[in-house]
Amino acid sequence: MTITPNEISNKEFKKVFRGYDIDEVDDFLDQILEDYEKLYKECMTQKEKIAALNEKIEQYSNIETTLQSTLILAQGAADQAKEAAKKESELIIKNAQEQATDIINKAQQNVLQINKEYEILKQEYNMFKSRFKALLEAQLETLEKSEVDLLAKR
Repeated sequence: MTITPNEISNKEFKKVFRGYDIDEVDDFLDQILEDYEKLYKECMTQKEKIAALNEKIEQYSNIETTLQSTLILAQGAADQAKEAAKKESELIIKNAQEQATDIINKAQQNVLQINKEYEILKQEYNMFKSRFKALLEAQLETLEKSEVDLLAKR
């Protein structure tokens, strides 16, 4: 399944209490979207160029019936252009795939880092919660003891 720039742009994540930093996720998605749009547009442009070259090759084939003598030269030129275009398009596609793989790898690394940070924050939150609970219980015990002392002094 191919992801389009629109799908990246419109992707929404659930918001949860103490979840991911929305701005950080948005900035990250914006960066991915920008890079992906660039690659996507470049790929589309190359596909259009390939289609245009294929149309030219088709025109050369149609000329064959009326210009047989010219066709030999034209066919050689067309074959060279086709081969060059094919090699160029293969190189462009290979480069685009490598860049996409790099982007995905970096994104996966960022996700792992964010998950690690999330786990650390979760542990810190639980530790804070436990300490705060113990403090509140101690304060409640002190209040109850004070209340008992006040009632005993009456």
